[in-house]
Amino acid sequence: MRTHKLMAAIAIPMASAVFTVPAHAAQATYPDRPIRLVLGSAPGSGPDIIARVVSERLYGAWGQRIVVDARPGVAGALSAEMVTRSAPDGYTWMMLTSQLLVASNVYTNLKFNLAKDFASISLIGTVPFVQVVNPQVPAKSIPELIELAKKKPGSLKYGSAGAGASEHLSGFLFTHLTHTEMLHVPYKGIAQALADTIGNEVQLSYPVLPAALPHIQSGRVRALGVTSRSRSKVLPDLPSISEAVPGYEMLGWYSLVAPTGTPNEVLAKASAEVAKAVKEPEFGEKLKGLGLELVGSTRTELDAFRRDQTKKISEIVKASGVDLK
Repeated sequence: MRTHKLMAAIAIPMASAVFTVPAHAAQATYPDRPIRLVLGSAPGSGPDIIARVVSERLYGAWGQRIVVDARPGVAGALSAEMVTRSAPDGYTWMMLTSQLLVASNVYTNLKFNLAKDFASISLIGTVPFVQVVNPQVPAKSIPELIELAKKKPGSLKYGSAGAGASEHLSGFLFTHLTHTEMLHVPYKGIAQALADTIGNEVQLSYPVLPAALPHIQSGRVRALGVTSRSRSKVLPDLPSISEAVPGYEMLGWYSLVAPTGTPNEVLAKASAEVAKAVKEPEFGEKLKGLGLELVGSTRTELDAFRRDQTKKISEIVKASGVDLK
């Protein structure tokens, strides 16, 4: 009897060790196989370029491939649905962008909840949009544009990548805060909206900085301001719209998240390595053409940023009345 009790006493901690050691070992050796990074943008896009630079840097640190899996569609919603069906084991990541956050506030009946279904890893960086006008528009500054819009309500047209897109909300927020009236013209993409701004079919648009920069430098469009709260390092002499319109801000941004339920130890290790990579000079050098303000945040900082952006975007979408089925 004593022998049986002694064996039982030994067996209990041994059984516990069998179940706990592999979990800790898995976290200590993470990653021990390739990681899939899913993004909702097409190959060659800004998110794709950023993802591949991240992939290259982390391969050098971990010796494991970060496989970039581009799944464009419904402003990134298809990629989010895919990731929510993945195991929360740290081997599936997603690039969460401002585009997807806007889409989640515009489209109804989505099969995911950005706030609940995705755990933060790190905010990679932000990028402003730029308010550009056709050179024939007489306004040479934001105050002059506001004055022109008030003199001729509805005569100015601004193009966007579609109803509810970030460029549309950038234009709506401008008219909302300045109490002006402009006609919104939706396109299937910002490239066509920018082309028609150059052709004066519409008088202004809000392309992201990298898309606008060559046309600003060539004089095909005139830049009046950036949509970020502070000026861009790429165009330091160009004012922020908020300098003339208090409270104005719209940002493009790129972050990494994983399915909720991913072990905290894994998320912490991933976050630390991504943040370290983003802050290295070589990382910024490879992405300098994208006009990014690099951040490399902690998980807690990205959580706070996501809450702030969600609140702002939901308020703008509600005010705009956009609701896409």
